[in-house]
Amino acid sequence: MDDYPLLNVFWTMLWFFLWIMWLFLLFKVITDIFRDHSLNGWAKAGWLIFCIVLPYLGVLVYVIARGKSMGARDVKQARESEAAFQDYIRKTAGTPEGGGGGATAELARLADLKEKGAITPEEFEKAKAKVLA
Repeated sequence: MDDYPLLNVFWTMLWFFLWIMWLFLLFKVITDIFRDHSLNGWAKAGWLIFCIVLPYLGVLVYVIARGKSMGARDVKQARESEAAFQDYIRKTAGTPEGGGGGATAELARLADLKEKGAITPEEFEKAKAKVLA
């Protein structure tokens, strides 16, 4: 242990964690290249080759050039996942087919109307109280 001072251990750990963080960023960039529908095949191949041949420079240039749209695609994917999850919950929580929907379906319909702005929050609360009564 005397051969490797404590400060060197901390420096080694710091560089190791920075390397791991860079690997995560590299994989994030590569997945974003394939997820982006605005890039054609040649552009995707070019970015991919750039990130593989010159990884540090390629990732840095990609984040600078396309970082904003990269974040927008992340937000879009998160919203689509949330919408699909909410749709799954609505379908699962509903009554069996042919049952007419019941209170759960009515509340979901009211919530959709409120989200779309078709009814005000006060109207939503009144209708919800009527359904639950």
